[in-house]
Amino acid sequence: MRWILVIGSIFGFLSVALGAFGAHALRTRLEPRMLEVFETAVRYQMFHALALVAVGLAAATGKTKELYLMGPAVCWVLGVLVFGGSLYALVLTGIKVFGAITPIGGVLYLAGWTWLTVVAVRAAISS
Repeated sequence: MRWILVIGSIFGFLSVALGAFGAHALRTRLEPRMLEVFETAVRYQMFHALALVAVGLAAATGKTKELYLMGPAVCWVLGVLVFGGSLYALVLTGIKVFGAITPIGGVLYLAGWTWLTVVAVRAAISS
């Protein structure tokens, strides 16, 4: 399960790098609305990078069964790839069809948080 911590760290790094890229390289090249879309992708990526790091650290403590944390982690990784990836592609290419798949990534984010809630409630009940 250490992969969760590794991927979360990579996503965090990329979030900072992409945020800097957007702020410096894209600010003068994009219309304000598209820059806002790019910043939304960066922000959600960072939130979920931090969530992955937290789940990875929780798994490393051994207090929560790693298997229970796999579901939320997979959902968030896929969410970053689909949600963020589609928004980055939309902004950088101008191809609007990428925006059509963004909600799938949002649903993956929500599924991960729902899954984690179920795991947390079950842990609270059983302790």
